[in-house]
Amino acid sequence: MSEIRILKVLDPFQSVFRKLNIDYTVMRKILEVKLSMDQRRIPTILSQNAKKKEGNQFIQSLWIYALYGLLLIPFSFFGDNYLFQVSIIAGVAMFILMTSMISDFSSVLLDVRDKVILNTKPVHTRTVNAAKILHIAIYLTMLTGAFIAIPAVVFLFTKGILYFLLFIIEVILIDLFVLALTALIYMIILRFFDGEKLKDIINYVQILLAVAVVVGYQIIIRLFDIVGFEYIYDFSRWHVFIPPVWFGAPFEMILNQNYSSEIIVLSLLAVIGPIVSIILYYLLMPSFERNLQKLMEESSTKKRKKRSLNDFFEKIVCFSREERLFYRFASIMISRERDFKLKVYPSLGMALVFPLIFLFNNLSFQTFGELGQGRSFLTIYFANIIIGTVVYMLQFSAKYKGAWIFQTTPIQKHSIVYSATLKAFFVKLYLPVIFSLSVLYVWIFSFRILPDLAVVLVTALLQILISYKLFNNGKYPFTEPIESAQQGGGTTGKIIILMLIVGVFTIVHLVVSFIPFAIYIYLAILIVLTVLFWKLIFK
Repeated sequence: MSEIRILKVLDPFQSVFRKLNIDYTVMRKILEVKLSMDQRRIPTILSQNAKKKEGNQFIQSLWIYALYGLLLIPFSFFGDNYLFQVSIIAGVAMFILMTSMISDFSSVLLDVRDKVILNTKPVHTRTVNAAKILHIAIYLTMLTGAFIAIPAVVFLFTKGILYFLLFIIEVILIDLFVLALTALIYMIILRFFDGEKLKDIINYVQILLAVAVVVGYQIIIRLFDIVGFEYIYDFSRWHVFIPPVWFGAPFEMILNQNYSSEIIVLSLLAVIGPIVSIILYYLLMPSFERNLQKLMEESSTKKRKKRSLNDFFEKIVCFSREERLFYRFASIMISRERDFKLKVYPSLGMALVFPLIFLFNNLSFQTFGELGQGRSFLTIYFANIIIGTVVYMLQFSAKYKGAWIFQTTPIQKHSIVYSATLKAFFVKLYLPVIFSLSVLYVWIFSFRILPDLAVVLVTALLQILISYKLFNNGKYPFTEPIESAQQGGGTTGKIIILMLIVGVFTIVHLVVSFIPFAIYIYLAILIVLTVLFWKLIFK
């Protein structure tokens, strides 16, 4: 087995482990069991494939990371400004590695299943911790090796041996930093929260990190000004808090012989930051392991649910008692199921971020006053792009085996189940995003855009109905296994079609905005179409 061969690499170093007071025989056996159990786990990157294959699924997914590695190559040809090009390369590398840590290795970092067995046996915690660190290190090494293999060879032949060696050293430092940073974030959460609340917060941290790395691209690019097709870097003190810039600085210092004080400081951070973070993680690991026990406990305090606002929306959007019941059911599923939130909520984060990115990109060639007088408020349509993906995901659930409840319930009008679910999505997920954006957009563009925002809201409802028609397979919501949520083939094509429909709505809105008072006529037409379409679908 491949796992056995991997463990054989450790055998020549067993004397080193024993000098560190680690029981190598026990540690190796723990690792062997962990790696064998990993064959049952499907990596997130392959989770779209519902069929289980033989062998270690993670190893079989490494070719995809090798393809991701090709993304690094073009940036290395951005002239001789090594600070810019390597900052982008480091940003891409940190994004891939961090999201992999979040999606695939959080279950390893936060694994408490072995404690039930190992805590009853005469096994020192030092040995258990060593097995956990090596477990992560083995997979992180394989992932990183697949990710950088092709770029490293290209850099060796195009940039020279010095560039190649610096790249390898920095990738190792990035690995250490990403591992320690992920663990330290969870460590802080574990320190202050417990039970079910902790699991929810970890879920949100995973989502926020996925969104933050996308925003990080925009920050890195804006550190540089383009002057005569050259990227000019102007140092500011807050740049010391942007890790990708740290890893670009040593290339600038050594290859371009730039020995300015700010480059030296950033270069030192590239070395000191990962080392200090991994030392800090090692020192805090005993506390971390103690706090992991909280994951085995139920939350001791019961939350008092504030249903007043939910009841208000429930009565407004639902027109029968039966629909209100299914609306409440869908709201609970959307709000509480962690697997569903982990797949859907990052899309909502993107829906909140992308309109702002495209809006503020206009500030590079417009003043803030000119921006407020223009039609850039149409960038808010980027929030509607995710509607198709989320409506598609409403079919799936980790608790799909409970679908029998629909067959035993005396439902009078079966279509009402999905109509209530779509309304729950609109109220619970879409409205908070569009409301947050609308407040900011009204502040920038003034109250003159209120009719335009109403049009965006109604087109979102129309988009929800179109998405439902494309994806509905005649089954109830939340009745399909979430592992089978394929985003390939016909599904991807349908999502692209829905994105193009958003583009059509945007273009029509733009044309209408040039005709005086036409926006009100357009709004009335959209409302009539949406009502008729809704009644036609759910009759």
